[in-house]
Amino acid sequence: MSSATDFLELIQKSRKGKFKIYIGMSAGVGKTFRMLQEAQALLRNGIDVKIGYIETHKREETEALVEGIPEIPRRSSFYKGKNLEEMDLQAIINAHPEVVLVDELAHTNIEGSKNKKRWQDVLEILDNGINVISAMNIQHIESLNEEVKKITGIEVAERVPDKILALADEVVNIDLTADELLTRLKEGKIYKKEKIQTALNNFFQSGHILQLRELALKEVATHVERKVETEIKTENFKPIKFLACISSNDKIAKNIIRKTARLASYYNSPWTVLYIQRPAENPEKIALNKQRYLINNFNLAQELGAKVIRLKENSVHKGILDYVIEHNITTVCIGKPHAHLLQRIFGYSWIYTLMNRLNERQIDIIILS
Repeated sequence: MSSATDFLELIQKSRKGKFKIYIGMSAGVGKTFRMLQEAQALLRNGIDVKIGYIETHKREETEALVEGIPEIPRRSSFYKGKNLEEMDLQAIINAHPEVVLVDELAHTNIEGSKNKKRWQDVLEILDNGINVISAMNIQHIESLNEEVKKITGIEVAERVPDKILALADEVVNIDLTADELLTRLKEGKIYKKEKIQTALNNFFQSGHILQLRELALKEVATHVERKVETEIKTENFKPIKFLACISSNDKIAKNIIRKTARLASYYNSPWTVLYIQRPAENPEKIALNKQRYLINNFNLAQELGAKVIRLKENSVHKGILDYVIEHNITTVCIGKPHAHLLQRIFGYSWIYTLMNRLNERQIDIIILS
């Protein structure tokens, strides 16, 4: 028979940890610095804080703040002929501090790790009732990927799903003006001397920084707004439910998924991705690369927090309409029709039929370009 202490442990385990994220428009704004300052303040107040993983980037001011904060030893792994250090997830769970610091939330763990991504490690730590303070840059947010690429010309490979940000109890923006950030860069406080000019020519162009700063400010403002709305929702409020309708067109589908994720994240609402498979798109009839893209897009949607539905139906608009009615969808998101000549003649009447039917039921339709 299990003792009372076992049950107490069970209760404590089920209590999720609190989650705080420091976010910034770029490297060098001082996220890690602020995390460490907060950890030092918590230590002074008798809170059991430990470092799970901190990346100081050999910055003097940051390294000075690490002193005195107990560190959970990293796990060494031999990978591709190199000895690499990773955060030790199990050691953190075993040590069970009240608060753990976990830097670089978007980091990809080395092969052979329990989880592929560090944000997945953080979810496990929170599930074990440990509070987490973490940090990341704005360009790592999955649904902002396209916007960041437009601003900087750089495709960011390491990304964090928006749902992780939505889970945070607190999101703090570490804000600097573009001038302050560039001064820090030129003074060698962000990168070593030999990397400064390259950074100035690429990511750290003044125009880029201003736009990224605006994205970061908007993101945190949205997070706060969402939290307030969630707390004051009334009984008679009709919950918004988004449906993103995709085809096997890879680029358009990806765009619809990202933009709908953004909307769902803004309204803090559930969303579904629907793919209607017409007979012409049977796996035997559709090119292998198209199938692969489709699966990749389903995976992307799931990572961003969507439910993915695949239906076989001759009529696209009928499939969409039936799903909308059955599942009380309030808002349908579709891609802008890209019509060729023949399609113009024979073609997109289904969209107008769908729009009329949705209109009759007072369901919103958003056409995403």
